Formats: sequence, C-alpha cells, structure tokens
Amino acid sequence: MIRAYAALEKGGELKPFEYDPKPLGSEDVEIDVEYCGICHSDLSMLHNDWGITQYPFVPGHEVVGKIADVGSAVKKLQVGQRVGLGWYSRSCMTCEWCMSGNHNLCATAEGTIVGRYGGFADKVRAHEAWVAPLPDAMQPVSAGPLFCGGITVFNPIVQFDVKPTDRVGVIGIGGLGHMALRFLHAWGCDVSAFSSSADKEAEAREMGANHFINSRDSNALKSVEGSFDLILSTVNVDLDWSTYIACLRPKGRLHFVGVVPNPISTEIFPLIMAQRSISGSPLGSPATVTQMLDFATRHQIEPIIETFSFDQVNEALEHLRSGKARYRIVLKH
Repeated sequence: MIRAYAALEKGGELKPFEYDPKPLGSEDVEIDVEYCGICHSDLSMLHNDWGITQYPFVPGHEVVGKIADVGSAVKKLQVGQRVGLGWYSRSCMTCEWCMSGNHNLCATAEGTIVGRYGGFADKVRAHEAWVAPLPDAMQPVSAGPLFCGGITVFNPIVQFDVKPTDRVGVIGIGGLGHMALRFLHAWGCDVSAFSSSADKEAEAREMGANHFINSRDSNALKSVEGSFDLILSTVNVDLDWSTYIACLRPKGRLHFVGVVPNPISTEIFPLIMAQRSISGSPLGSPATVTQMLDFATRHQIEPIIETFSFDQVNEALEHLRSGKARYRIVLKH
C-alpha cells in the first residue's frame, strides 16, 4: 500500500490516505518520495477550479526522490537513482507530437495529479520517459519546483529562440516569476521585472532583474512602450493586457504561462500593425527538462524555497493560499 495525503471532497482538508498501486507497469518506475514542491496548480486542482479533479485527490507534481523499483522493460533508470517528476507522468509515445520530441503536446498526455494519485505520498509512479535523473551537483531539497515552475518558464526561452541580446519583461515576481528572472539573467537577456509590489524591487534585482517597473505606475508603464521582444506573464490575475502589448517592440510577443481567470481582450490593430503576437505554452518535453536541469546546474540556479514536513501539509497549503510563500514551498519527509 502507498501512504499519501488526500482530500476526499472539493477544497477539503488533506488527510492520511492509503491505496493499492497494483502491479508496476513494464515501462514504469516507482519513486520513494523525498521532497515534493507545492504548486498553485495543486490548489487549483484541490478546489476543482478547472473541472477535472477526481476525489479522493492526492496533490503533488514536483517530486524528487530515489527510484525504488523499475518495470521489466525500463532501460534508462536504475534502482537507487535520484530523479525528478513534474506535471506529466506519461504520454502515448506514438503520436505525431511524441514522435517529433514534443511529448508535452501529446493530446492524451497524463497529468501526475489528473485522474491518478500524485506525490504527496511516500511513493509515486510514472512512465520512465517522464522521469528525469537529477544532476549530482543539484541540491535535491530545492530541485522539485524546477519540474513544474522551472520548466514552465524555461520552455518558452527554448521554443521562441530567445537571444541573449533580447529585452525581456516578466510580469509577476512570485513562484514562477522569480525563476524566470534567474533563467533569463543567466541566458544573457536584458531583464525587466513588472510587479505591483514596489517592496519587491531589491529582491527582483538580486534575482537577476536589470530593471524594475511598478505596474501600478502608469507613467512607468508608458516609459517602456515599444521596448520588449518578449513579455512573459506568470500571474493568475486579470490585467489590462493592451498596456503590455503596447510595451512590445515590432514582432514582439506577449506570452502566457500563468492561467488568468478570464478571456484575454485586446484591440487587434496593435497586433497587426507591429506584427506582434499573443501565445501560451505548457511545460516542456522530457528533452527540454533535461536541458533545463543542465543549464540550472551550470549556472547554479535554484528556486527560493521554504520547507514544511509532510505532516504539515495543510499548514503549507494555507501558507500558499494566503500569498505568504517566498517563493516556493517544498514538503520533506
């Protein structure tokens, strides 16, 4: 039996829960969970904000641990190896997207906490393709958030061929945004942080921002119109998106990795006349995850974390819900 923490109803308190995982699949691995990050998506799923949650619900998709068992056909992983697991736990491996290396775009890709039990547990399972070996030089306690928040902001850098000479803005200096600043700074970009919290300026600059823009200051926003090749939105709130589109250079892109609650509305002429675009992306493919881990290790990039023990899971979730997390929360056994 696998011991976990589960909510039995929408928004419910997480309580001890056990389940029988059944025989291990031939291409699957079982991970002894050492650490598991808490992501805002865990909260969204807990409250069924996206209408896809099944109860009992076991959150957790930023897992770091050691391989406890492997299926008979597993080739690349070994018992005892330290690994990480993120949002996806499996994909079909046969469709156009999987076969072209874009496994994260597979129409039937399985979420680690969607229709199955996640990593707030002593063990979790996944297909070997989605389980990534952790570099020896990487600290396991802080690595978990890289497998969701980290790859979410790293993937657009690769997908859009962001150049070291590009000027990039990051909206929101939170769980996603602070990692975006670190990655983009190490990439060589001229990085600006947009935040409604003026007291975050010193922290944002320490994380890699060359410039800080108070998004509540209309004059500050006006001063950077036509400035950015890419603006990355990491927030989950509605903003005046036309203001940020105006900050793009010709051929600039406003890219969403944070899930905003309402449809995005803007006039079309600012897009057409300057050939600007609006886009979004999910997490990255297994190959991009490996690339991110290598880059993070080389540049000593790690999330800023707070730790709680697994038996403090409800306290940790409330800490995130109240907006107090600085900047990612990690549960540890």
